[in-house]
Amino acid sequence: MNVQTQIDTTAPRTTEHFDVVIAGAGISGVGAAYHLTTQCPGTTFVALEAQKTFGGTWTTHRYPGIRSDSDLHTFGYRFKPWTTAPIASAAEILKYMGEVIEENDLAPHIRYQHTITSAKWSSEENLWTIEATRTDTGERRRFTTNFFWMCQGYYRHTEGYTPEWKDMAKFKGRIVHPQKWPEDLDYRNKRVIVIGSGATAATLIPAMAADCAHVTMLQRSPTYFRTGRNAIEIAEELRKLQVDEHWIHEITRRKILFDQDAFTRKTFAEPEAAKKDLLSAVEAYLGKDYDIATHFTPKYRPWRQRIAFIPDGDLFQGIKSGKASVVTDEIDRFTEKGILLKSGKELEADIIVTATGFNLCANGDIEFAIDGKPLDFADTVTYRGMMFTGVPNLVWVFGYFRASWTLRVDLVADFVCRLLTHMKATGAKKVTAELRPEDHNMPLLPWIDPENFNPGYMMRGMHLLPKRGEKPEWQHNQDYWAEKDEFPAIDLKDKAFVYG
Repeated sequence: MNVQTQIDTTAPRTTEHFDVVIAGAGISGVGAAYHLTTQCPGTTFVALEAQKTFGGTWTTHRYPGIRSDSDLHTFGYRFKPWTTAPIASAAEILKYMGEVIEENDLAPHIRYQHTITSAKWSSEENLWTIEATRTDTGERRRFTTNFFWMCQGYYRHTEGYTPEWKDMAKFKGRIVHPQKWPEDLDYRNKRVIVIGSGATAATLIPAMAADCAHVTMLQRSPTYFRTGRNAIEIAEELRKLQVDEHWIHEITRRKILFDQDAFTRKTFAEPEAAKKDLLSAVEAYLGKDYDIATHFTPKYRPWRQRIAFIPDGDLFQGIKSGKASVVTDEIDRFTEKGILLKSGKELEADIIVTATGFNLCANGDIEFAIDGKPLDFADTVTYRGMMFTGVPNLVWVFGYFRASWTLRVDLVADFVCRLLTHMKATGAKKVTAELRPEDHNMPLLPWIDPENFNPGYMMRGMHLLPKRGEKPEWQHNQDYWAEKDEFPAIDLKDKAFVYG
């Protein structure tokens, strides 16, 4: 007899308690789990992951050619050497993360298919109550925790950002967003338009070009790219000398970080020289006759938006071969056959890919409350981009724009583990970041200065993010080279931390 079990979704059946709950098992969550096991032995914790497996972005994004746009020597963790080509595929990154989980016995700490729906803090109990839903059964689960570590990323995984262009419904082909790539999409011998010119478009186009009849990158405005071999010379040389991989990893990381910092500073101090360096590299692939001024020369200063790395110039090789092309224009409307541009030209296509970015999601779509009052993160002020005024026992991981995300995962993890150890030693049950007396007249500003960094997703979602102050400790300054020294020096007895 076939008996179907009825799941009670109205209320959790049991409550589990952990010292720490981690939201997510992507690159940040797995890193947090590792550091807890090594720096805070004996701490009980669980990582709640909405997907069926670990990996975050590298699991949910499945479009052709998906790869890192920064090197794995720095995108990888500091504690596990990366031993192959620096620009890696999603499969290679997932393999690396899987090894971290296996080598450190992290699997028992991860609960998959658990979507966190709410997080409520009680000052009376000094606890977070976390409500989650099992996506496979619909069952609701409840967890209590002393400390909530937000490692869920910063965009909405369920849906990417696609502008509403006129007459989209008239197009007779398929419209696809890379974040929801269909498994049955056959683009062989098809005409493809990729709208956008960021890292996703630059990855998709060379991956698809060989099989498409033709692929066109349609951009409203150009983007800066970096090019070079998919190799790090110093790492190759040290391997020839049979140097231990842990040494190679550390030396290579330091070299990359030093060079990145030097170039970033150059973009501020000598923007025209930095611009010339980037464009000269493009010209080396496409030649002097190609219209680089129109298609690859942005109007903004380098590093006001993210600069993707193009390994071995594969995007430019596709353009030079004629299998790919670039059109810089604005969309007037969609047509049955493709897209009509404001210049009057019509681009015909069988498939249109909207590589137009994602939706910022500051709180992971979690309903937060403090002592029964709904929490709006936009009403808080950030402490170094990881804590928020008035929000006890919570840390959020938000990485770097101009360097690898994981660099900040390691720095924040060191801070959290040091903070937890300090609280245990002093008997503190809670800690809240609060403005000090000398900070109360400080001007409060948007999360990030748009003159410093202004990608579309940040500008669209700035109203969702906490405020920043003008002092370094009340902002996320995006400078790893400074923070690698500042974070270890944070004084846990500073008046910015209020214990209870």
